[in-house]
Amino acid sequence: MQVTTVGLDIAKHVFQVHGIDDAGQVLIRRQLRRSEMISFFCRLPPCLIGMEACSTAHFWARELTALGHEVRLVPATYVKPYVKRGKSDALDAEGVCRIGEVVMV
Repeated sequence: MQVTTVGLDIAKHVFQVHGIDDAGQVLIRRQLRRSEMISFFCRLPPCLIGMEACSTAHFWARELTALGHEVRLVPATYVKPYVKRGKSDALDAEGVCRIGEVVMV
């Protein structure tokens, strides 16, 4: 199984990653510290990464694109309908990943 779509919720120090394969099976659901981001995404094969557009999203988009990934920025208002229940970083990352399944691909 190979990760094809990743939802990434960006914060100041801890980021939430949610990754799925072609069939929609969850393969990655974890937190990353800022210092772990580049090494984690270096190990992943090139995939589609979705992030909510925010002040640091453009920086991370450039960094991840340089690693060979395709990055799409999504307005936060587009993510809300895809979040199943209450607000949390993990659920936001899952919502961005769901948008990837529907819209970004």
